[in-house]
Amino acid sequence: MTDLAHANSGTTAVREGYELDVTVLEAWLRANVEDFSGPLSVDQFRGGQSNPTYRLSTPRADYVLRKQPPGELLRGAHAVDREAKVLTGLSRAGFPVPRVHGLCNDANVLGTMFYVMDLVEGRIFWDATIQHASRDERAALFDAMNATMAQLHNVDYEAVGLGDYGKPGNYFERQISRWSRQYLADDQAGRYPLMDELVEWLPRHIPAGDETSVVHGDYRIDNLIFHPSEARVLAVLDWELSTLGHPGADFAYHAMMYRMPPYIVAGLGGANIADLGIPDEKAYLDAYCMRRGLDAMPGYDFYVAFNFFRLAAIFHGIKGRVLRGTASSAQAKERVAVLPELIELAWMQMAKV
Repeated sequence: MTDLAHANSGTTAVREGYELDVTVLEAWLRANVEDFSGPLSVDQFRGGQSNPTYRLSTPRADYVLRKQPPGELLRGAHAVDREAKVLTGLSRAGFPVPRVHGLCNDANVLGTMFYVMDLVEGRIFWDATIQHASRDERAALFDAMNATMAQLHNVDYEAVGLGDYGKPGNYFERQISRWSRQYLADDQAGRYPLMDELVEWLPRHIPAGDETSVVHGDYRIDNLIFHPSEARVLAVLDWELSTLGHPGADFAYHAMMYRMPPYIVAGLGGANIADLGIPDEKAYLDAYCMRRGLDAMPGYDFYVAFNFFRLAAIFHGIKGRVLRGTASSAQAKERVAVLPELIELAWMQMAKV
C-alpha cells in the first residue's frame, strides 16, 4: 500500500473538532432511514479534503454520513444537499451511485447540514497504476472506468429530475470566473504569479462549441468503488463538485491522470503504461468518443489546461482552510505542499494549446 493509500483509506476514530452527538444522530436515523436499528457506532473516514465523512455501523447495515464542516464556509461551498440531489437523480437513471436515505437541512441536529447513504463495499484503487492487478485486468478496469464516465455523460438529466442542477451552456466562462474569483478572494492563502497569468489567459482562449451533461467534477480512479472481483464500477463517489457542464471538460479532468505525478493525485506521470497494459491517452480519449458517438474532441488540450488550473484553485482553497483551521482532512497540509508544483503544471499546459 502506498503512503497516499494508507493515509486516505479506511477509518479512524472521529477527529477532535468533528465529533457527532451519537444519541441525536441515532434518533434521526430511526426517524428517516427505513428498517434502521441500532446500536450505532461512528468512525471517520481518513480520506476527503472538504466534507467530513463518517462510517455508521450497525448490526444490520452500514451507512455513510457526509456533512458540512464546522466553522465559517465560503458561499456555495460544501453543498452536501446538491450531492444528495445528484445521487438521487442518477439512481433513477440506473447509474452506479449509493442509495441516499435522507438529507437533514436542520443545523440544530448535528451542527451542519448532512445526508446519509448506503455504504458500498468493494475495491478502491488509490494508485492509478493498480500495481497488484494483471495486465489484462488492468486494461479491463480502465475500460470500465472509461465506460462509466461515458454512461454518466449520456444520462438524460432532464428526465431524471436534474434539469435545474446547473446552468446549461457557457460552462467554461462560468467556471473560469468562479475559480478565479475564489482564488483572488482568498487573501490569506496568498497569490502566485503563474496563477495570476492563468486567470488572464484562460478566458481569452475558450474554444468554440458547447454541450451540456451532468459532470462529476472530480472523476478519478480513487473516487470509484469497483466490484471485489470483476472489472465493474459499483459506485462513483464524491459528487461535491458536480453540476451541469461540458462533458469534454469532465473527461479532460479525468484524463489529467496521464499528465499528473502520482504524489499530487492519482496519476500516471512517469509510469510505463505500455508495460502495464494501460491504454495511452489518445486511445483512452478515442474509446470515450466512440462511446459518446463523437468523431473527435476539438479543444481537448484547452480542456486539460483549464482543469489543471481548476485543481490548483481547489488546492489553493484547501490552503486557505488550513490557515483558517477548517480543513477536515489530516492530509490537507500535503495538498498545500504541492500547490506551487501544481500551479506550474497548470501553467505549462498553456504551451500545448
